[in-house]
Amino acid sequence: MSNPPTNNPKYKWIGTRPDRPDGADKVTGRARFAADFNLAGQLIGKVLRSPHAHARIKSIDTSKAEALAGVKAVVTSRDFPEQPDVIVPAGEMQVNLRDVTRNIMAREKVLYEGHAVAAVAATNEAIAKQALALIKVNYEVLPHVIDVAAAMKPNAPLLHEHLMTEGAKPAAARPSNIAKRIEFAKGDTAAGFAKADVVIERDYTTQAVHQGYIEPHATLASASEDGQVQIWSTTQGHFQVRGFCARLLNMETSQIRVTPSEIGGGFGGKTVVYLEPLAVRLSQKSGKPVKMTMSRDDVFRASGPAPGADVHVKIGAMKDGRIVAAECTVAMQAGAFPGSPVGPACMCSYACYDIDNVFIVGYDVVSNRPKVAAYRAPGAPISSFAVESTIDLLAQQLKMDPIDLRLKNAAAKGTKTAYGVTFGTIGMVETLEAAKNSPHYKTPVKPGFARGVAAGFWFNVGADSSAAAHVGEDGTVTVISGNPDIGGSRASLALMAAEELGIDYDKIRPVIADTASIGFNFVTGGSRVTFATGLAVVNSVRDLIRDLKGRAAKTWGVDPEGVIWENGMAKPAGSNVGTFEPLTIAQLAATAGKTGGPINGHAQLNVTGAGPGFGVHICDLAVDADTGIVTVGRYTAAQDVGTAIHPSYVEGQLQGGAVQGIGWALNEEYIYNAQGRLANPGFLDYRIPVASDLPMIETVLVEVPNPTHPYGVRGVGEVPIIPPLAAVANAVARSTGIRMYDLPLSPPKLSAALDAARPLMAAE
Repeated sequence: MSNPPTNNPKYKWIGTRPDRPDGADKVTGRARFAADFNLAGQLIGKVLRSPHAHARIKSIDTSKAEALAGVKAVVTSRDFPEQPDVIVPAGEMQVNLRDVTRNIMAREKVLYEGHAVAAVAATNEAIAKQALALIKVNYEVLPHVIDVAAAMKPNAPLLHEHLMTEGAKPAAARPSNIAKRIEFAKGDTAAGFAKADVVIERDYTTQAVHQGYIEPHATLASASEDGQVQIWSTTQGHFQVRGFCARLLNMETSQIRVTPSEIGGGFGGKTVVYLEPLAVRLSQKSGKPVKMTMSRDDVFRASGPAPGADVHVKIGAMKDGRIVAAECTVAMQAGAFPGSPVGPACMCSYACYDIDNVFIVGYDVVSNRPKVAAYRAPGAPISSFAVESTIDLLAQQLKMDPIDLRLKNAAAKGTKTAYGVTFGTIGMVETLEAAKNSPHYKTPVKPGFARGVAAGFWFNVGADSSAAAHVGEDGTVTVISGNPDIGGSRASLALMAAEELGIDYDKIRPVIADTASIGFNFVTGGSRVTFATGLAVVNSVRDLIRDLKGRAAKTWGVDPEGVIWENGMAKPAGSNVGTFEPLTIAQLAATAGKTGGPINGHAQLNVTGAGPGFGVHICDLAVDADTGIVTVGRYTAAQDVGTAIHPSYVEGQLQGGAVQGIGWALNEEYIYNAQGRLANPGFLDYRIPVASDLPMIETVLVEVPNPTHPYGVRGVGEVPIIPPLAAVANAVARSTGIRMYDLPLSPPKLSAALDAARPLMAAE
């Protein structure tokens, strides 16, 4: 394969745009997603879900369902052992095992419409559905609460009688729906506000939104007579599936083998389990494989969306634009069980800026909704919407360019955040400058349009990662990792392996192994895979190179120190130069049996040093004054990406995040009726952007290498969804002269606001 043009002259392969390894299978339909897996004799599993938002389960009678011909197994909460009150990682968030077992199958109460109550396995789907109708559940319907502000009131319906507010000041004296209070502080905000020339204080709300992945949750489980279980699942972390199933079913992890399918989107929403423990238990009870697939209705009602929140922001600044004090309070929906991403929301709120005095408070609040799950930079888009909208108000009041205001306050190397971390090498300033110098920002705004700007930050993470590299008999190299590929990680890992080895990209075969075939890997989430699993791949290839050099040394009869690796070959070094001919990988592989057997490299590490990411988005849009319909005319996403390993994938991440953020800003929301039932559980009524809604998203890749990675990698997948909410809202405010504080800015809301403002405008 000839070496294609690279964005980065330092490297041969990194920065190039080769074809994706999974591309042919996906465009031809050969790729297998979870619902494509089948086994002989499999049963179909279905879940009975609660029609109530909040109700006590007085009894469940499954006898008629069990007696129905074709039904092979029925499970309820009795089939799942009680779990301890223990917090464990769940992707990018934390969950309590006691709550997880109650989320997969309701116990004492149902806590949201769609909450699983029972499940059946039958010989076909029709019989399974008939069996569900035969299960009789006696409910005592209880008052429910949906919204976060209502849930925080002292007289609100109580979801959990045992729930005392952790971190309350003073300590909680009685149960409430507020699971936790957290705070972060830096400096003295009272003193900062006292000297400020301008103080702006506003309240904002956002609604729950779904990740919108096209492939619904699906799994196939097969339990054998010896106690071993195999699972095929659509997931962002098959080791996570193995771990949760083992814990929830009181099994050893060695008894469970999980194979990930190709994944039709996840965005954080597939870092938790819903169907997998049910399918395993049904298979164990029936002695047959059990396949389960959610309907789109199930996905919306019963899987975790991103939360909504109420946010209060107060910012004080001097006349020259220097921000001297900032406060933020975030009350965030957790859904039925504690564990919203309010912590990251608080930590990210002011992380883009170097501010001496900051005070941030967060509340984790339960209500009768599905337990929330991660969604690209969990929590950060919400707090950023409020903060970046307030900063835009500040720019307008001070009559400053919105990018110049941000540059004056931008975080840089040495900035200490409110949550305690001091930044190393970061690219916030460079990204702002790139946005300001972009063709988009330099182009005057078209008549009838207005321009909005916003910034965003995400930590990025590392965590446990394993990889292996194996040399085949023909000299090709298989790179084995354990992370489902959502954003092109197979190509990125292969590019780094090719760069390390000095061989062509098409000589590398990247493979995603099941849980029994590679060491533990944390989930595909947190923008960690190219960084952390990539580092494991680099180290495994370096281990492989050490072995290859040792094989060459044996072949030549010299010390290993007399061999170097260069351009895909072992070459003699030092006094050996000119004595021996270089040996290629293929040549070394051909004689492997004589020099020690198979040639392999391995690496396993807990990766630290993830480089934080920063982005700045520019949005030009027009608002129809009669209908409130927003037309986005031009959009640019600039971001510090560290090093763009595969620029096309990086651009795709920026574009995809921007599109999802625009949808969050303009149309997407969970709508509940008075009975606490979701009114729009499908893509007809839950409106996500489609290609015809938006222009091509322009991208500006800023490369400030992360010094803790050999190729300067920073995660790129989370940051792009953070700025769009405020960028869109700021553009709408500048277009209409009306500042909207509640998302989404849907046509009915905008139209009503415009209608209400017309008499006022006319009077002025």
